[in-house]
Amino acid sequence: ELLTRPPHQREIGLVFQNYALFPHMNVFENVAYPLKLRRLSRSEIETKVRGALDMVRLSQFIDRPVDKLSGGQKQRVALARAIVFEPRILLMDESLSALDKKLREQMQIELRHLHERLHTTTVFVTHDQREALTMSDRIAVINNGALIQFDTPRAIYDRPKTRFVADFVGETTFLPVELRAGGGASVFGTPLRLPDHAGASATNSRESWLALRPEKLAIGPVAGPEAEVNSFSAVARETIFQGDSLLVIAGFPDGQNIAVRVVPQEANRGLVPTPGQPIHINVHRNDSILVSGDV
Repeated sequence: ELLTRPPHQREIGLVFQNYALFPHMNVFENVAYPLKLRRLSRSEIETKVRGALDMVRLSQFIDRPVDKLSGGQKQRVALARAIVFEPRILLMDESLSALDKKLREQMQIELRHLHERLHTTTVFVTHDQREALTMSDRIAVINNGALIQFDTPRAIYDRPKTRFVADFVGETTFLPVELRAGGGASVFGTPLRLPDHAGASATNSRESWLALRPEKLAIGPVAGPEAEVNSFSAVARETIFQGDSLLVIAGFPDGQNIAVRVVPQEANRGLVPTPGQPIHINVHRNDSILVSGDV
């Protein structure tokens, strides 16, 4: 129904990647522009503009020229302009990509809260996987024009259907899985404890992979046969301090590297290996993601 209307009657708000604000207008005039096109009265425009600026916390900048605003403030003005006429659908085209990391993460949370208040269907285009996981109720992963998986953020991350999805969303190491004709699987010749959610798409695929997330792994003693854990022998290669975590790079006998993320707290001090030290990498079977090699 919306697409059969002329563009200016489709009630779709759009926030551009570069904001596309009118440089010769101040904040009020930019936000008021869609309302003037709809020929609202002066009092209605005043009320709606102030309400939109309140939502994005820019009321005090209502008369400021847009060239005197910071990047984050310009982003908020562009958002206020897109929502001031109460659109049925809001489209955001990588609208946070011009912001620095800290401001970008703050705006992700603010946009999520704003969406909860407005209840407006929002389509957000982004190549930032963490941004997609933070802001979405549903995520569509597209490859070469084909929809590969459409699901909740947690399902996309914890239960990707294919190697492409697992590789595209999050850090992942892939180990080749040998599927047995009578059922079961193994990695490096060691029987693999399959996760409860291992689906037919992975176990019936031409090729299957074990997808391992760095934060799901633990360094410790080899798990016993009764434990619901998959254990792999490796050799520590290096440890990289990244502030909120330590990234331990280890190598498997076949030469492949794997990353293990360790929280740098006192309780974990004994878990940080030295280069060349043999270690065991453990992962619970329900964190052992089995994916197909299909794209």
